[in-house]
Amino acid sequence: MDTPIVMPQLGNEIEEALIQQWHKAVGDPVAAGEALLTIETPKVTIDIEAPAAGVLAEIHVPVDDLAAVGATLGVIRAD
Repeated sequence: MDTPIVMPQLGNEIEEALIQQWHKAVGDPVAAGEALLTIETPKVTIDIEAPAAGVLAEIHVPVDDLAAVGATLGVIRAD
């Protein structure tokens, strides 16, 4: 089963965020709650946690690209 990694709503005024760093590469195992990537907005820099355990199967938004709120950043595939 695939679980999308979705860009969260970070405030009423924030519509997008910059992908600053992925902490995992495609094929790497991930644990639920583990920091997967760091995003940056004009007001805050935060880590996005894995919504499920499995393997990082896809990265849809690479480093230095902008992602809109609600966008799928990547996909975790269950083992």
